[in-house]
Amino acid sequence: MNQFVALASATGDTANLQAWIKGNIIPLLLLLIAVMLFVFAQRGDNSKAMRVVAGVIIALAVLGVATTGRADEVGTWLASLVMG
Repeated sequence: MNQFVALASATGDTANLQAWIKGNIIPLLLLLIAVMLFVFAQRGDNSKAMRVVAGVIIALAVLGVATTGRADEVGTWLASLVMG
């Protein structure tokens, strides 16, 4: 936990924390998800595996938006889809 505090407070912004998440957490999560998909596929539960894949794609999209700083542009685009 002290690593998180040190990363976030070292410069006063979250650039170091974002870099740490991109470098460590995301690859570990992808590895964990790959193992889960392998287990579900071995059991023959392909529909559950596909639900996991869909959830992973959505989660990675949210992480990508959060770490690139373009959330306002994506929000504007999504609102234009609804509002016309």
